[in-house]
Amino acid sequence: MPGISSPDADVDASAAVIPQHVAIIMDGNNRWAKRNGVPGPAGHRAGVEAVRNVLRACRSQGVQVLTVFAFSSENWGRPIPEVRALLALLSRYLRSEVRELHKDGIRLRFIGQRTRFSARLQRLMQQSELLTAGNTEATLVIAVDYGGQWDVTQAARKLAEQVKTGELEPGDITPELIDSHISIADLPRPDLFIRTGGDARISNFMLWQCAYSELYFTNTLWPDFGELEFARALADYSRRERRFGVREPDGIVAGGELDA
Repeated sequence: MPGISSPDADVDASAAVIPQHVAIIMDGNNRWAKRNGVPGPAGHRAGVEAVRNVLRACRSQGVQVLTVFAFSSENWGRPIPEVRALLALLSRYLRSEVRELHKDGIRLRFIGQRTRFSARLQRLMQQSELLTAGNTEATLVIAVDYGGQWDVTQAARKLAEQVKTGELEPGDITPELIDSHISIADLPRPDLFIRTGGDARISNFMLWQCAYSELYFTNTLWPDFGELEFARALADYSRRERRFGVREPDGIVAGGELDA
């Protein structure tokens, strides 16, 4: 069963197997705000601080890519004041943090649709990507107006256009070809998928990319998910045996024809 964190989990990551790419659903900001008796936007601001802490932990542990689910395509259905507050927070984050990310050698990328955002926010996103494009220390991917089903659909549309124009035959379409058209195809697929806040589901996040990710669920609310909690997740990951659907029982390797 996918891991549920334990407070007593071993957090010694000195000999751990470190994932290249960690993807996180940052759940629990509103519940954190209610629990602490503060307005909802304060919970989201505390969530931004958690991003800073986890990004710092990624760099210290050697994680190369961190992807965070900041705003899903379904989040447009939230109350308008909350949507406005979330987008305003994203704008402030980009204005205040990008130069620091650039100074630290971190590349910033965005995945998702952008057309529903204001022209100003779209410019901020583009400028942030351009400024940090040459950085190689680590990569922070922010998923905004993103959904895994949308991602697969946009890849399918691109391939359908190629079939329509005669560039491609339907029989040429393979999982590898689809994979090359999925968002951030140039980055390693997530090794570890973390969801905070207690829910054990993936909520339409990176459905294609996380086909073989190790899943880790924790009851900790996102603003409380700091470097210690991240170390626990890494320690749990290092104890997993990743088979990618393949197993070699008793030293026998399957191959060729098998009798029914």
